Amino acid sequence: MMRGRCLCGAVTLEVREASPVLSVCHCDMCRRWAGQAMMMFVAPAAAVTATGPIRRYASSSFAERAFCEICGSALWMRDTGEGAEDAVFELLPGAFGAAADFPIDHEIYADRAWKAHGFAGDHPRIARAEYEAAHRFVPDSAIAGA
Repeated sequence: MMRGRCLCGAVTLEVREASPVLSVCHCDMCRRWAGQAMMMFVAPAAAVTATGPIRRYASSSFAERAFCEICGSALWMRDTGEGAEDAVFELLPGAFGAAADFPIDHEIYADRAWKAHGFAGDHPRIARAEYEAAHRFVPDSAIAGA
């Protein structure tokens, strides 16, 4: 069991099962939300318990992002809409001390990475075109100020 919390401690998270690897996203939307490249690890919805003052923001027509309504700490992203009740949680590792040693599994939008975000390791670095050919995405025109 992994336990995590937001910065102020008002939101607590318990994760009973998770994939112990990180994904990194360099898209504009994730960078704006996380303040930099966003790292995340995946956990099944049934394995996550979250308590406290949580706010959800519909960041697109198919996904939500959640954060503590007191301190603003980013908590997770997940798919919404039809059939999404069982959607996995993409949790931000900063809330979990146990995630400190998770290795990076892959990066997406790697061709848009900032120079300061040169993550070490021999892992797949997937470019924007390759990712968008296989997944839903939010076009740049839909992101304010992109």
